[in-house]
Amino acid sequence: MLAEPFAVSLPAISKHLRVLESSGLITRRIEGRVHRCRFRAEELREASEWIKEQQDFWETQFQALARYLEQEQS
Repeated sequence: MLAEPFAVSLPAISKHLRVLESSGLITRRIEGRVHRCRFRAEELREASEWIKEQQDFWETQFQALARYLEQEQS
């Protein structure tokens, strides 16, 4: 069972899998009582790239703010 090696209940594992599935990070195929999940690495790469873009943008903004505040203090 998937939940056994973790200190998490089976309903919590199921909830996490539903979130991953709705975000497109996994696909699920049901075979009787067995749910087979497959990781979709490309979706994670796209999310990672978007996060990196956001990080770069905000770091630039905060650096500009820091320069502005330094100028104002002098």
